[in-house]
Amino acid sequence: MGNFSAYLILILAVILGTASNGFAKSAQGFTVLVPSILTAITIVGCMYTLSLVMKSLPVGITYASFAGLCIVATSLVGIYKFQQIPDLYTLIGLALIIAGVLIVNLIGNTS
Repeated sequence: MGNFSAYLILILAVILGTASNGFAKSAQGFTVLVPSILTAITIVGCMYTLSLVMKSLPVGITYASFAGLCIVATSLVGIYKFQQIPDLYTLIGLALIIAGVLIVNLIGNTS
């Protein structure tokens, strides 16, 4: 698998990871059945796709990219689904996370 395919699968992992985080919030401590099941399914899919990406990209690059993007995406879910509006410092922190992901992927050593 080439790097382009790996990054496409990484995007899928981020989508699944973000979905699992949203479902986990709705599962209310795994006391609500359907969101609990959806959390389990999406997290397994997320881990599977991450394992595929790690065949092509180094584990550190893969996980740093996944974690950073998932944090930002989950924050957006929090805004839209749960009306959790971030303050200025949170926005600055999220911008720094995005900058870190870009640095790791664009100028970091990926070999």
